[in-house]
Amino acid sequence: MGGFRSGVALRAAVLAAVLGFAAAGFISNDALVEHGRDTTGRNLLQAKKDCPVSFEGANYTIITSRCKGPLYQPTLCCGALKDFACPYSTYINDVTTTCAATMFSYINLYGKYPPGLFANTCHEGDKGLTCPEDTPQVQPGQTATGAAVAFAAPAAAAAGAAAAVAVSLLIMSC
Repeated sequence: MGGFRSGVALRAAVLAAVLGFAAAGFISNDALVEHGRDTTGRNLLQAKKDCPVSFEGANYTIITSRCKGPLYQPTLCCGALKDFACPYSTYINDVTTTCAATMFSYINLYGKYPPGLFANTCHEGDKGLTCPEDTPQVQPGQTATGAAVAFAAPAAAAAGAAAAVAVSLLIMSC
């Protein structure tokens, strides 16, 4: 029985590691919409969950150094947005959280961009902006600086996630 549990724990650890490095693939069009400006009233009864990642200490110079006015060049601005936001795409694409609104609040605070700049300028396809396949996703509690993701805390996060997955797998197997 001990071999079974260690096998489950090993699979859970591998799963947690893979999920930590999985790329979301895109930044959805919904994430690009100005979130504070919903005039349809559909968000009035839908409380959003707090964002599990923090945008407070992020390095916004990735965007502000490349996306400058008065003529905001789409190639520079959208490229900078992707470089900054793709590591967060899992979270900003989740419309049940405040992640996209929080991220754009900070981007607009530091960049003083006109309302709707990114939503009106950055278009690549039906789903939204395409992220590079090998973009690692920021994890809750992890320090991130836009495109330069620091992997100082993932071991603890992966261990915690592995333990949670292992427990849920054990519960399901009983």
